[in-house]
Amino acid sequence: MTQYSDYFGPEGLRVRGTVLVVPGRGETRSTYTRFGRRLAADAYRVRVIDAPDLDTEDLAALAARLSEAAEDTGADDGVVRPLVLVGADSGAAAVAALLDREPGVRPDAVVLAGLPGRSPGTAATAGSWDEELDVRTSCPAHRGALTEDPEVRRGSLDEAVPEAVLGAAYDSETAVPTLLLVGDADPLADHEALAQAAKSRAGARLSVVHGAHHDVLNDLQHRSAAAEVVTFLETVRNDLRPLVTVRSSAW
Repeated sequence: MTQYSDYFGPEGLRVRGTVLVVPGRGETRSTYTRFGRRLAADAYRVRVIDAPDLDTEDLAALAARLSEAAEDTGADDGVVRPLVLVGADSGAAAVAALLDREPGVRPDAVVLAGLPGRSPGTAATAGSWDEELDVRTSCPAHRGALTEDPEVRRGSLDEAVPEAVLGAAYDSETAVPTLLLVGDADPLADHEALAQAAKSRAGARLSVVHGAHHDVLNDLQHRSAAAEVVTFLETVRNDLRPLVTVRSSAW
């Protein structure tokens, strides 16, 4: 039976939307406990699925898993929309590649966090666990969580994401509202390609988190990264019209 990690909002508050999180290479559902709790605190229904193994699971199978996961969150009135997919690393690549496919889960928006680059120079890390952690994050809490989780697969960032998936992710011209989230210290990112991908999507926004590494949702700046995601969720609820506009600022 498929298992999920679920996070619910405060009792008595109306659910504002449904968020499905797709982890990346080597990660487990527990990797996103902090992120899930933070979004749930703002009354979003959050469910984390198991990371896809893109060498053995095709995109159709992943789409079916996501559809099942979304349907199971629904109450008597069905899934609470907007339904937003959040993918990290290879999970981001898989989510992006799914957007031009039919049938399958139909998200109202997607968040692509730490989308890896396509070129060989962005595909590999160094060999030791400490070096892999340096690529992932500088957050002591997150480094500890990854190290202490026996189900985290060490060395997984050296496993290449299938080119067909990355190609579909970067070449998509989907109109689905998309937040591309990347750390400016992410050694696996291709920032030029991400900028081009954002320009090719009608409803895309590229947000760069200063000082963040590859695990952009879980680095030292995790509060600001989560706030950017929540801002995006609220904007999606408001038909992509920002709810806050800065008219004047001294900084």
